[in-house]
Amino acid sequence: MSARRALLTGASGFVGAALTRRLLADGWEVHLLLREGSSTAGLPPESPLLHLHRHNGDTLQLIEIMRAAAPEAVFHLASLFLATHKPEDVTRLIHSNLLFSTQLAEAMAACGIRRLVNTGTSWEHYEDQAYNPVCLYAATKQAFSALLRYYVEVHGLRVVTLKLFDTYGAGDPRPKVLNLLKRVALEGSSLGMSPGEQLMDLVYIDDAVEAFVIAYERLADGRQQNATEEYGVSSGNPLPLRDLAALYAQVSGKPLAIEWGGRPYREREVMVPWHSYQALPGWQAKTDLAAGLALFHNTSS
Repeated sequence: MSARRALLTGASGFVGAALTRRLLADGWEVHLLLREGSSTAGLPPESPLLHLHRHNGDTLQLIEIMRAAAPEAVFHLASLFLATHKPEDVTRLIHSNLLFSTQLAEAMAACGIRRLVNTGTSWEHYEDQAYNPVCLYAATKQAFSALLRYYVEVHGLRVVTLKLFDTYGAGDPRPKVLNLLKRVALEGSSLGMSPGEQLMDLVYIDDAVEAFVIAYERLADGRQQNATEEYGVSSGNPLPLRDLAALYAQVSGKPLAIEWGGRPYREREVMVPWHSYQALPGWQAKTDLAAGLALFHNTSS
């Protein structure tokens, strides 16, 4: 029996690389769609089940790649994430999160590919509102969802969008709060942080990847009830940043020299994460936070 075929974007990122490894381990033939110049440092070597395709920015070329890959599903994780933006970032945000994403949907429509697992963000729901973007990045994610409606209605795409909260895991190189805590723990340095009352919702990478697999299964086995579905991928147990730092100190066995209140909260800081999300049926976070932090701390990035 031939392997299932997937086309995946965003494989040069932490979550995308982890999903690539999971699909390969499950026996999928995986086609990675990468921008010209994107790093492949964190990816497995090419093999009979792993194929790299470089996109030059042209829609027709992307259609050719889609036709050659002939996937039964597309996993779309590629995006440009900026918590805050400067005027010179606008073009990059629109190009990465809207133009490229729309080209991807157009290529799916042209090749008769119908199943899409899309990636959104909990930051589309500031103060738990139905739509209130924390930042321009979050606004571009919502804008693509609106564009997708055309491809659903006219070309029959079926979409499950997973709106991610914070993800973390062993080998995570991203400059996020856990790597700041790790540096303080290992170097014995000090760090000025906000007052630390904002709630953090962290999902371990293996659990996040499992959500993508379950989302595909909903598309493949007919469990999907609507042509578009959206789910939050949350730990269900957010905790204050101060408590997260205390737990990290306990797990690492090293005191953390943090100056709480040494810097102000960010504009539109998410103090309480989105909590009126719909949970993905059949999925829940399984990795205990202390165990996940230990794996993160004890693995070099």
